[in-house]
Amino acid sequence: LCAAYLDGTLEQKRWAKTNKFKKIDHVIFDLDGLLLGTEDIYVDIFSIICSKYGKKYTFEVREKVLGTIEKDTSAIIIRELNLPVTVEEFLDQLHTVQEELLPKTPLMPGAERLVRHLHEHGVPIAVATSSSKESIDLKLTNYQELFSLFLHIVSATSDPEVKRGKPNPDIFLVCASKFPNKPAPEKCLVFEDAPNGVKAAVAAGMQVVMVPDEHISEENKKQATMVLRSLEDFKPELFGLPPF
Repeated sequence: LCAAYLDGTLEQKRWAKTNKFKKIDHVIFDLDGLLLGTEDIYVDIFSIICSKYGKKYTFEVREKVLGTIEKDTSAIIIRELNLPVTVEEFLDQLHTVQEELLPKTPLMPGAERLVRHLHEHGVPIAVATSSSKESIDLKLTNYQELFSLFLHIVSATSDPEVKRGKPNPDIFLVCASKFPNKPAPEKCLVFEDAPNGVKAAVAAGMQVVMVPDEHISEENKKQATMVLRSLEDFKPELFGLPPF
């Protein structure tokens, strides 16, 4: 046992000398805009609602709500655009439009390849999303088999264990705790597209690969461990995972 421990310690030291990234063994994915191409759909959804009040859903507002839970998203949009509705009224409209548009959600480039690769090599994977359980079900209408490969999906909106949404670290810490062997935060790698999600992962003590929208400012990318154009560009071996 001591020899095995020493071997593991030496391996970690060798890894640290040759790599700027820490070796991990668990992976947590965001959902919207990262695995699923829902962001354009949400632009349509929020634009439909805002247009009823003669308002435009701008990118400046969108950047503020990316990664937030539905209640917070609604409150931010109402505040920023001065909409004459309550959060509850906004949510009612949101859920109605979601039922029509969310089942049409596409997968993001490289998402299926990466998920299946990690699963096939025995890397524990999970999802941590701000979306509600109801909206997750709508989005996964056509992807039940693929998402069955994840050990669990944590919803910041619906899971009572998640007390605060992103950019707070709660969702990632809860998600990590649900893995069978409860890995330490530093052994988890997070994939995110939103600045609030990156902040949450960093606050949780995890490395985070960011795949941002092309309009996200450079300032909002600074905290990410790595920034990629697409999941297709990810090299697993950089974090000690099996290469493609």
